[in-house]
Amino acid sequence: MTLKDILSPKYNDAVHQIKAAILQSQSKALASVNQEQLALYYGIGRYISYNTRKGYWGKDAISTISKQLSIAMPGLKGFSSSNLKNMRLFYEQWKCLDTNSSVATDELQKSVNSPVATGELRKSVNSPDASGELGSNIITANIHHLDIPIAAFFSISFSHHILILSKTNSIQERYYYVQLCADLKLSHEKLTRIIAEDAYHNQGKMPNNFSAAIPDDKQAFKAIQMFKDEYLLDFINVEQLGQREEDIDERVIENEIVHNIRNFIMTFGKGFAYIGNQVHYDKLGHDSWIDLLFFNRILRSLVVVELKKGSFKPGYLGQLSHYLHILDDDERIEGENPPLGIILCKDADKTFVEYVLQDYQRPMGVATYRANQEKLKQLLPDEEEMKKLL
Repeated sequence: MTLKDILSPKYNDAVHQIKAAILQSQSKALASVNQEQLALYYGIGRYISYNTRKGYWGKDAISTISKQLSIAMPGLKGFSSSNLKNMRLFYEQWKCLDTNSSVATDELQKSVNSPVATGELRKSVNSPDASGELGSNIITANIHHLDIPIAAFFSISFSHHILILSKTNSIQERYYYVQLCADLKLSHEKLTRIIAEDAYHNQGKMPNNFSAAIPDDKQAFKAIQMFKDEYLLDFINVEQLGQREEDIDERVIENEIVHNIRNFIMTFGKGFAYIGNQVHYDKLGHDSWIDLLFFNRILRSLVVVELKKGSFKPGYLGQLSHYLHILDDDERIEGENPPLGIILCKDADKTFVEYVLQDYQRPMGVATYRANQEKLKQLLPDEEEMKKLL
């Protein structure tokens, strides 16, 4: 085969297909490895928990076992004293997965004063036995029983699990962060920041009908997490535009957003791509003009943002629903999810908005915005200087 043959475009498709198959296989292999690792750590955590909590081992047992493991298996990683304690934490905090947790582990206690009884432990990790230990298949069954999202649970790393367990207090919070971490493929650093921001208790504050209007629960969950209830548009300063706030209209705000579109996208969140403003559609001889149109890569859907200068009015949702209908008919392509829309207004009564949203079947939400008032204060002289000027 000549170099010309190697570089020939006719092989590009074959290379693409083989590459895709390799990446898919690697992804499945990594997922399988992660699942087996979690099952192993769960079984080890149970074993350590029983022996330490029942007093069969001394206080330095975990440290001693870790050191002996490193001697017995040079180069072994992930079994430091702190990580063994994390395995115990992993088991104890997810003890609800162990339906036989109260059963005495008689076989595992045959050598009370010895290091890890590897034969019995290995058996206990891979399959349920008289000791009541759990393998990955039993964890999976109990996850289904408890309505825990199995794919999400097994897709995130052990370090992510430990972070979630160490920073949360309720099972509902754990469910939330496990699913969020899996859906958004959060790094350890990003997850740390999101938990510190208490995303769980701040979720879904924006009035919306996503859960009812989006059939796929996972997609609805992503949409709920995507948007805030209020946005600080700190790049907009209406006073510097020479207008009083009460006189400003939607077009002025829109022009400022378009002028600062990069800042607006960063404010709005991850995965947004700007399509245009005042996007025109002629439907059956009637003109429609969409204020701001985006595509979100995470949601895989078009996103309409309609700007309103004053308080929320029910009629705004009718207008937005009409725009979403047009986009669904004329713009949505195969593989995309239905478009969703956000009304961005000056203020809104959330309870009233949620009540009105019940009448609509297309996914919509209502958020509020604040322009920057601090810049004006910086531009004006202080009170004493103003008196002197007067």
